[in-house]
Amino acid sequence: MKRSLMMVGMLVVSAVASQAALADAGLDLAKAKNCLACHAVSTKVVGPAYKDVAAKYAGQKGVEDKLVQKVMKGGSGVWGAVPMPANPQVTQAEAETLVKWVLSQK
Repeated sequence: MKRSLMMVGMLVVSAVASQAALADAGLDLAKAKNCLACHAVSTKVVGPAYKDVAAKYAGQKGVEDKLVQKVMKGGSGVWGAVPMPANPQVTQAEAETLVKWVLSQK
């Protein structure tokens, strides 16, 4: 029983640490790739706030892949008249990290 509780505790600590690492990596990457020129976590700038993106797509299947493509190739019409330009400087792996981070915003 003690061993099971200890394993559960370790899993919880690992999950919290992993979430904290994602938060740091996501924000740092958003800064480095100039995403914050058009977006902010809590408020609309040119594009939507990241917390609004997370709320809109919460629980949707396949949304990560859809948003990764949108980050890399751009898009329009979902959040208004201003299009999101393509971001060729963002790699697939970076886009995946950014999207996971954006979707984790509350």
